[in-house]
Amino acid sequence: MTHYCPILATLGFILSEDRKHTLLVHRNKRKNDEHFGKYNGLGGKLLPGEDIVSGIRREILEEAGIHSVNINLRGTINWTNFGRNGEDWFGFIFRIDSFTGPPFKENKEGILSWQPIEHLSQLPMWPGDRYFLPLVFDDHPGAFHGYMPYKNGLPLSWSYERL
Repeated sequence: MTHYCPILATLGFILSEDRKHTLLVHRNKRKNDEHFGKYNGLGGKLLPGEDIVSGIRREILEEAGIHSVNINLRGTINWTNFGRNGEDWFGFIFRIDSFTGPPFKENKEGILSWQPIEHLSQLPMWPGDRYFLPLVFDDHPGAFHGYMPYKNGLPLSWSYERL
């Protein structure tokens, strides 16, 4: 029997006060970044001794300089074979509905900018993000739980359930 040991990660999408924009990072600082050139939410790997809420709070503070106030778990995604070397990732996807403090203009990974939610599909991003982003910003009260296997940097399929 094979043991499944994915990298645990958080991914957060911060809403503007008018709920029409989200703060994204344009990953354009490090040429060897596997996300180079793509727009992405904020987040990262869970650290030992952290729960997922502590992890997303820390990542948002480190990457955007703001304190998350109203955090909503919108879903989870099991990305198999996603990493550069075929690593499996399990992500906890959050929407941050309110925060305090002014966000950074940039961080070590790239430029931060407010992007219109209705135009996110036009930005360069991971192809699979287009499948789950509508679920992050919809008004459904339940979280989604998805599976998205990758191969050669592209999603093979997408399925999810809501409880």
